[in-house]
Amino acid sequence: MPTANDALSSWGGPPDLSAWEALMWRAEGDQRTRSAGVVIEFLDAEPDWERMVLAHRRLTRRIPRLRERVVEPLVPLVSPAWSEDPDFDLEYHLQHVRAPRTGALDELYELAATFAARPLDPSRPPWEAVLVGGLAHGRAAYLLKLHHSLCDGLGMLQLLNLTHGHGPQPQEFDSTSMPTPRRRESPTGLLVNRLSMQLVTAPGELLRRSADAVGRLVADPIGTTTGAMRFGNSLRRVLTPPEAGRSPVLRDGGTGYRILTHTVPLDALKAAGKSAAGSVNDAFLAALLGAVRRYHEHVGVVVEHIPMAIPVSLRTDHDPLGGNRFAGARFSAPVGEPDPRVRIRKIHGVIAEARAEPAIGFLDLIAPILSRLPGPVLTEIAGDMTGGSDLQASNMGGIDRTLYLAGTRVSHVYPIGPRPGVAAMVTMVSYEGTCCVGVNLDPDAISDITAFARCLREGFDEVLALAD
Repeated sequence: MPTANDALSSWGGPPDLSAWEALMWRAEGDQRTRSAGVVIEFLDAEPDWERMVLAHRRLTRRIPRLRERVVEPLVPLVSPAWSEDPDFDLEYHLQHVRAPRTGALDELYELAATFAARPLDPSRPPWEAVLVGGLAHGRAAYLLKLHHSLCDGLGMLQLLNLTHGHGPQPQEFDSTSMPTPRRRESPTGLLVNRLSMQLVTAPGELLRRSADAVGRLVADPIGTTTGAMRFGNSLRRVLTPPEAGRSPVLRDGGTGYRILTHTVPLDALKAAGKSAAGSVNDAFLAALLGAVRRYHEHVGVVVEHIPMAIPVSLRTDHDPLGGNRFAGARFSAPVGEPDPRVRIRKIHGVIAEARAEPAIGFLDLIAPILSRLPGPVLTEIAGDMTGGSDLQASNMGGIDRTLYLAGTRVSHVYPIGPRPGVAAMVTMVSYEGTCCVGVNLDPDAISDITAFARCLREGFDEVLALAD
């Protein structure tokens, strides 16, 4: 059974980026396709700074991936790889600032939006953290920014669980078991080593795959052919954009960031979903669409459907901690449905169909080709792929215990997802019986932030009323 030390040292997965991770890493040339997200943790008090630094120093040694940077091959014929940063400087990655002016919530969110929008340094490990002291009522906040190539939403929750304490006392680790340092890579060495490996293994791998394919065809010719046709039909559906046209309100945006947060009781949201034969995720999406409908009504526009995207986890129990195992699903979202119960049922059906598509993970098949394209071409393709929706949303899951950071209790955890060419990215994490909803808005598309915040509250209140 894996130990806590094993989990820490293995978080992040293998040394080579997957094709999907390489695609996200290499598409950083445009604000539309940047994929760094931020977690905002609220703390009951401001923790001791020296203890914070010591904890981060110890954990970055225990989790090698946090001290590793991405090394690109000399020519992009193979995937990039993680390699120890010989100049790792914790003082660069971890900073301590005071809250601006009065320490009010909106001032913190302005700071967090600026922090989220600032590109990560590609020559360093792709994460940064800031402790913000001096908030109102003696509280503090911890902002953690991670590039998507490090992990998906579930991988991020794994990281929070591994790096946060279980109480006010310092975490204890087995000092005799330190991770083995990984081999350092260079652009030239990476290219030569990976190409040599591919030349050695390619013939055997090709023969094995050919034999497997022939064996399946001989054993079940009808089933094999039918399965291929089913996948082809599914791929056509997955690649076809949703029938819904873009919203005239949400489609013409910019690259700015505005942050909103909202909290709702987890049990009530579950009960609301169950009342309409749906899940907590269906209720979350129904509340969000209700908010979007209200905002359109506020600006005098009526829409029935909008194109929307959600991530679908492909993780299994055998996948390593960290890394990325997800696919994207696009669908026509029923914004115009006024009845929240009917809206939940419609969403439940649409999401079930999207998850069941055999070709939902098709990007895993073409990512090796896409990730090798020149940067400008790749950025343009990635921008077109992510920019076809008006809205993205993600229910990342839950944290099943109370978190402590440098001995200080974490009261709320708000995920702020990247906003790849959409008007809003809305993300939810459940923590201590509360659903923490983080919203990353485009202020050019959603210009009346105050009105949208009101619509968001009303959208959730409408759905939560079903729990009664």
